[in-house]
Amino acid sequence: MTHPYARELGDFLRARRGRLRPHDVGLEPGGRRKVTGLRREELALLAGLSTDYYQRMEQGREVRPSDDVLDALAGALGLDDEERRHLFTLARAARRPVPARVDHGPERVPDSTRRLLRVMDTPAVVLGRHLDLLAWNPMAEALLGSPGAHPPHRLNMLLLMFDDTLTGERSCPDWERQALEYIGMMRAAVATDPTHPRATAIVGELSIRSAEFRRLWARHDVRASVSGTKTFRVPEVGDIVLDWDTYPLPGRPGPVMLVFTAEPGGADADRLRLLASLHATRSALADKRSS
Repeated sequence: MTHPYARELGDFLRARRGRLRPHDVGLEPGGRRKVTGLRREELALLAGLSTDYYQRMEQGREVRPSDDVLDALAGALGLDDEERRHLFTLARAARRPVPARVDHGPERVPDSTRRLLRVMDTPAVVLGRHLDLLAWNPMAEALLGSPGAHPPHRLNMLLLMFDDTLTGERSCPDWERQALEYIGMMRAAVATDPTHPRATAIVGELSIRSAEFRRLWARHDVRASVSGTKTFRVPEVGDIVLDWDTYPLPGRPGPVMLVFTAEPGGADADRLRLLASLHATRSALADKRSS
């Protein structure tokens, strides 16, 4: 049986080789080429490896490269720091025997974290290692909509992002960038446990039903932690541009808290406060009707 980390390592190397062009590394293209990226033999030459050895790595066969080999590959592929860490994570895991049993129990959010969410005056959610939405506060509900409208097993940022029945999000100019950031987080999670059933289910479903997901997933981009900016299209108050950051919570690996903030005193902060006020009013009216 192919080692799951060796297979993931091979896929990562193949994707990174495919993004390089001969002129990127000082080679002449020469003649007709069947591949758009570098050939295996060209990359092996750049890294000082035999073509057969490198080919076995890409095929996920039982090869356990040394750190010196990994350094050479990282240099030949032009990997950035995060990609280099990912390469070493996969390769070192591939050197170890496949664990007989891995804990795949449910992820839990501590009561203290839930209390913290409730007192925060900015949108915040807790995401599991595979981007499952585990907890949220009222401000997040005002911004993102009610998670309670979805079955628990569908409360996943990737599944929701690629759900064609959800309107509005795909009209955002930064939709693909946001999707790539979430996919990069999922790639980092897969690197810690390629056989986890939740990851397998999410990636498998999206690979079947979304050509967009297949295209972006095949890039093998990886992000261990992310921060960025996102534009929300909210009909009641207009566009809101928010910064977002992730904060790791205890665990190995543990969930992360995703927090959205606006620059104080700006128009986005005003719109966010107005949105929160409208949501609070609607929630109070709904409670009144149900009582």
